Amino acid sequence: MGIFGKGKSREEKAAKIAEQMAGGKGFYGRMTRATLGSEDYAKLQQTLGAYNSGATVRQLLATGVPTIPAVVVSISDTGKMVNYDPVVDLVLQLTGVTADPVMLQTIVSKLRIPRAGDQVLLIADPGNPGGYLYAGDGATA
Repeated sequence: MGIFGKGKSREEKAAKIAEQMAGGKGFYGRMTRATLGSEDYAKLQQTLGAYNSGATVRQLLATGVPTIPAVVVSISDTGKMVNYDPVVDLVLQLTGVTADPVMLQTIVSKLRIPRAGDQVLLIADPGNPGGYLYAGDGATA
């Protein structure tokens, strides 16, 4: 314990800085916004959103939220990487539903990149009614 109490962990500090960068708030957010153009700043926000959705999915799975099976219709690379894992655009068809395909952008493990025809799992997005979050292929590694 330090003189002024318990400090924040590195992970907590990094998460706060990333949140400031994505929101354009605080010193880091304003500097990021000032140095990047509007197009690059929008890409940064999308990438950080995809990263944060992965943490949300892990929390929801841990609490026992039901998953929804879906089949991959198509997958395309966005050219972005987060922690050396690719950010991809997925087009998914919910299993047993004749509705329009679901499109989402998410991070996938480079060791478990889904292919067209593979079955994956989704979770209903609590922050976006009618939206979904990618929950992987259901295999644990």
